[in-house]
This record gives sequence, C-alpha cells and structure tokens, in this order.
Amino acid sequence: MQGDLLSLLNEQRSGFSLARPFYADPEVFAEDLRAIWQREWIFAASIAEFPKTGSYVTLQLGAYPVVVVRGADGVIRAFHNVCRHRGQRICSKPSGQAAKLVCPYHQWTYDPDGRLLWARDMGTDFDASKHGLKPVHCTQAAGMVFVCLAEEAPDFAAVQAEADRYAAPHGMADLKVAFQSRIVEEGNWKLVLENNRECYHCAGSHPSLCRTFSDDPDLVGADDSLSSPAGAAHVNRCEEAGLPSRYVIAPNDQWRLVRIPFVGESVSYTMDGAAAAPRLPGMPFANAGSLLFFHYPNTWNHFLSDHVLNFRVLPISATQTEVVTTWLVHKDAVEGRDYDLKRLTEVWLATNDEDRRVVEENQIGVSSPAYEPGPYSAKQESGVIQFVDWYVRAMIAAQAPGGARLAAE
Repeated sequence: MQGDLLSLLNEQRSGFSLARPFYADPEVFAEDLRAIWQREWIFAASIAEFPKTGSYVTLQLGAYPVVVVRGADGVIRAFHNVCRHRGQRICSKPSGQAAKLVCPYHQWTYDPDGRLLWARDMGTDFDASKHGLKPVHCTQAAGMVFVCLAEEAPDFAAVQAEADRYAAPHGMADLKVAFQSRIVEEGNWKLVLENNRECYHCAGSHPSLCRTFSDDPDLVGADDSLSSPAGAAHVNRCEEAGLPSRYVIAPNDQWRLVRIPFVGESVSYTMDGAAAAPRLPGMPFANAGSLLFFHYPNTWNHFLSDHVLNFRVLPISATQTEVVTTWLVHKDAVEGRDYDLKRLTEVWLATNDEDRRVVEENQIGVSSPAYEPGPYSAKQESGVIQFVDWYVRAMIAAQAPGGARLAAE
C-alpha cells in the first residue's frame, strides 16, 4: 500500500478535495493512524477535567488505549492504559475519579504517577519498580492537555508559548466543566476537519450559529482576518486592551490563533447574543469576540469572554469519528443561578448535530465510485485548502525512510 499511497499523495492537486481512498479506504486509514495520530501531539482533555488527584480521562488512538491522570503532586501524566501483568485495559470509562488505578482483572494497583504499588503473590524476587505503567508524552497548552505516542515527540514549544499567551486572560486554571457532549459521526476524520475549516456551508446549515458567528471568509478561513474591516478593528481594539488577538500561524500551518468579532453586538454563542455565563475575571470587556485556536489533527477551540469551548476529534474507523465538545465556565459560577445550561449549550449542540448530518451525507457521496475530487473555493474554503495541504505534506514526510517514528511501547 505504501507505494500506491505515495503515488496518490504525489498526484494530489492543491485546491482540490482528496481522492476517494483518503476518505474511505481502511488501509489509508491505518496509514493515517501510523503517520499522524501516533506521531503528532493529540489534544486529550481540558485541565478542568482533572480537578483533583486521581481524576482521569481515557482515549483510544488506533490500537493504543491511553489514560491521562492527575497525580498527588498535581502533575497530569499520560500512560498506556494497559496493565503490566496480562495486558488488561485498566480504565474502561471515558473519564472518572480513582485514588488508585486498579486493574479489574487481577487487581494490580498503580499510583496515579504510574508506579506499581501492589501485585498479589508475585514472589519474593518480583521487582515492582520494573512493572510500572508505560508513560506517554504529555504536556499542556492553553489549559489543554496534549499527548503524543511517538518515541520522540515533535517540538511543542512554539505553540505552547503562543497558546498560553493568547489564552491567559481566560484563566483556564480557574474554569470547570459545565457540560460535555460526545457524538459519533459516520464519516472520515478528515471530512470532520474539512467541514470545520470553512463557513461556506454555514448560512445553509447553521441557523442558530449564524445569529452570532460571522461567516465572513476573511475572518474564518486561512486569511489573517485583517482584510476584513470588522476583523481589523476588533483585533486592534482587543490588542489595545491587552488581549493577544493578532493572527499567528505555525510555519507548517499545523496550528493557528486569532481573535474574531461576533455579529453585531453579540457577546456569546447564544440565541439572542447575550452572555451565557458570568464574565471571566481576566477579560476586560464582554464583546471580546472569540479567540479561535486549532491544532491539527484533532482540535478546534473557541475562547470567549464568558466561557470556553474545547472540541476533540478522534478517529474510530475509516468512516467513523468521535467528536467531544466541552463547555467550560468559571469555577465559582453556579448552574441555575449564574448560568442556564440549556442557554449555554443549545447553539453548539444544534450546530454539532447539523455538522454531523453534513459530514455523514458527505461520506456517502465520496464513497461512491462516481465521486472525483472537486475544486475548493479559494475565497470560501481557504482554510480547507490549508488543512488538506498540511495533511498531504505530513503524510508524504512520513513515507520517507525513518519518517514515521514508532509509537512508544
């Protein structure tokens, strides 16, 4: 498959959608996992999902189950979610709380820092120190926890510095989870990302979102947003108030940050545009718009003056993708008094479901033998072109000898 895949990659025309195998072929999907998902930094969870010792989140990256957990020392670490005894998955729930990580099979017990604490009847010559959980690279940026399966993780310093600087006014360490949704879309993960990277479809698909979110392609595409008068004015106003807002993007286009305005006088993603929760203490004014942060291959995010939205994408199969959305509000905000959950979540719950239907119909179409790659709109779909070009470059680089480093085992 490697030679065939390299030919497909080299034949890909920039500005056009991908060939059918990229969206539907299990062998290409397997190479996606090897070359990208088991090599790059992957968003796992918000730090707000780890409020105390033993708080954990699990995720599945291809064949690799991973658990991320907060230790008694406050450090958030990641491990292969595999018992060192006979390989049982230790934590099976998407998230939870446990003083110790206990394998359900034979009760081997691990500290949240990965050390094996107890293993019954293993003999006097058994060395528990050699049977701790296998670590996975783990770090944070913008109050978000990222993991990497690669033996040698890519440099993360640049995105970390910029994301931390841009997100700082939102006080991520002082937020809590207000709500989390988890849906499975019957579509390839790249279709999910492509759909996110443009608003060409918004007017026809997202009536609730378009009340507050502008579909101006100069704001939401691959442009620096300054070509939009409204975008330029908003960036300048926010920068003058001490909010990092100007467009910044990685040299390889893998991540980007920019702050954009809402429609009119809107200040949040609500049906009437008014705030959904109390203003975050570090925000100088309510109408700060939305700080947009994406990091390929699996996350886009919205940082508002009153709450934060994290989105996590994980591939399940060639034609299935999980999307988890997390709404974060200030830790002191009380549901029913300071915010109404329906009001906080209804716009993006509707938008996610609308996007699910779009992606699923897209998957049916691209799976047809009649499908052939079509041209993107350079004006409306510049963000999609950027993503697809990044994907093709990453996949080509991974085909080179030594290009795809083996996942840590």
